[in-house]
Amino acid sequence: MEIRRVNGNLIDCAITLVAIVCLSIGCGESPAPSTIEDHALVSTWVDETLFLTQYTPSNSPTYASRVMGYIGLTMYESVVHGFPEYQSLAGQLTDLDSLPLPKPGAVYNWPIALNAGQAQILRSLYNQTSDANKVTIDSLEEALFATLTYGVADEVVERSVEYGQEVASSIFDWSQDDGGHRAYLRNFDKDMVHPEWPGSWKPPLYAQSFSHYPLHPYWGDNRRFVPANAWMPIPEIISYSRDTTSPYYQQFLEVYEQDLELTQDQKEIAIWWGDDPDESFTPPGHSYFIANLAVKANRPSLIKSAETFARVGMAVADAFINCWKWKYHHFSERPNTYIPEMIDPEWVSFWPDPPFPAFPSGHAIQAASSATVLEDLYGPEFHFIDSSHVNRKRDEVRDVDFRPRTFETFWGVAQETADSRFFGGIHTPQDNEVGLQNGRKIGEHVNQLKWNVNSDEI
Repeated sequence: MEIRRVNGNLIDCAITLVAIVCLSIGCGESPAPSTIEDHALVSTWVDETLFLTQYTPSNSPTYASRVMGYIGLTMYESVVHGFPEYQSLAGQLTDLDSLPLPKPGAVYNWPIALNAGQAQILRSLYNQTSDANKVTIDSLEEALFATLTYGVADEVVERSVEYGQEVASSIFDWSQDDGGHRAYLRNFDKDMVHPEWPGSWKPPLYAQSFSHYPLHPYWGDNRRFVPANAWMPIPEIISYSRDTTSPYYQQFLEVYEQDLELTQDQKEIAIWWGDDPDESFTPPGHSYFIANLAVKANRPSLIKSAETFARVGMAVADAFINCWKWKYHHFSERPNTYIPEMIDPEWVSFWPDPPFPAFPSGHAIQAASSATVLEDLYGPEFHFIDSSHVNRKRDEVRDVDFRPRTFETFWGVAQETADSRFFGGIHTPQDNEVGLQNGRKIGEHVNQLKWNVNSDEI
């Protein structure tokens, strides 16, 4: 199912799905068995999630990452008890001691439970979206329900719907005290007193956002999904120096020299991974999108499809929390501050600055965390074309088109995502290197949860 705008008008993804379902089962005629494969059911809800992420106002990358953590977890927990070789994450995640259990001996239809759970959690987490967008959730749920329930006993249908909704409600209740509940109401902090020292971050003059106030400066205090990610040490940063022979100066000189010789391909990379929240489904949404490409290509079982988005969602959510903790701890400057002062007073980065400190790179850390869990699930090699931005208008300011990107590995995505910020002139090499290193660790902690009953990991 494709979600897009045509000539500025929103294409209702639910209507598209209804048309597909009607063609396959003959709506208005005698009913036919469900033709929706398990992986396609999951992918359809991921498409809806990405649609809401892109078209819900004030949906920052930080908030979007949080939402995907809870949506992916709900997907997994709504079906996990239907697969004896898998186990719930209740008791493994931070402060999540228990979740609703199926009734012993009762029969459930797990796709129906997943359908109900996804609709419920999306309504709860995106309560601030438009009424028109809320209609797409309802319409999608109803369209899928119509085909999933064909030939299923009424009591099984009712029981399965109730269970999916119970899981979603329980996870949403748990989400409300994590520190990020309704954070879209307080994106930019006007009251924060900026610390000042040599090399400290200053609000950008050339900005990506309409606001120059810092984005979610206390996001790093939020609860992590995986306890091990809360125990990670603060990474070290190269010490500030004005000495032209110092490692610190060399970091910014690399950015400056790269900008002087940007190729057209590097410019395309820089804008492709920008994922401005006003124009796209945000950086964590891009990771969710790539995970969906992997699911569509591999066509895994229902449980593995759901596990994919639980892992990716929690990985990018914890990556943003840790990254924001470290960003506001170091409160480090970006090239647009240091280079004009020390190297070239006329210099301006190719890509505009975002409204928060530099070190480490949020793009790098979340992309690395996602790549790490996808490698564990599907292996390191994955040939695919990312066409997510091909319909966007040409960037006339930078004289660059949005051209699809081709990859052979999951890690290649993480590396290019990090490189894009260097080509854009808003991150130094150390921002990206530390982001990639720590993103991999965060993803490994997600992988080490006891997903399988025979797992020895913890």
